[in-house]
Amino acid sequence: MPATAEAPPVTGESVAPESTVPAAADLPTEGCVTVTEAAVGEVRRVIEEQALPASSVLRVGVSGGGCSGFSYALGFDDSVDESKDELFVQHGMVVAVPYKCGPHLDGTVIDFYAGVEKRGFTFENPNARNTCGCGSSFSA
Repeated sequence: MPATAEAPPVTGESVAPESTVPAAADLPTEGCVTVTEAAVGEVRRVIEEQALPASSVLRVGVSGGGCSGFSYALGFDDSVDESKDELFVQHGMVVAVPYKCGPHLDGTVIDFYAGVEKRGFTFENPNARNTCGCGSSFSA
């Protein structure tokens, strides 16, 4: 069963402001995570709603904490560090995943679910040994 996290607003880990985002056409279309079209659609909605730059990058990561050991982190950035981030494009959205998070996220599918009973991003992580009841943390 996939984990569920609340919908944004989200924040990300900052990177050096002098780093710029490469053109989407110059990036691969596959990376350590898969972001579905529904998830990208919700991210674009949030970018527009929060009046963020259209060139914002979706930053995906993990942080220590949560009831199972690690928490998923989604955020926005307007710059990246190619020496620290894996960059790729999914459904026209540039995605940045810190290399240090790759082992915990490799193969994860990020989707967005909007149903009557719940609404939020879901994470289907093949590396998660356990997930918490709230769906926003895992152990690997």
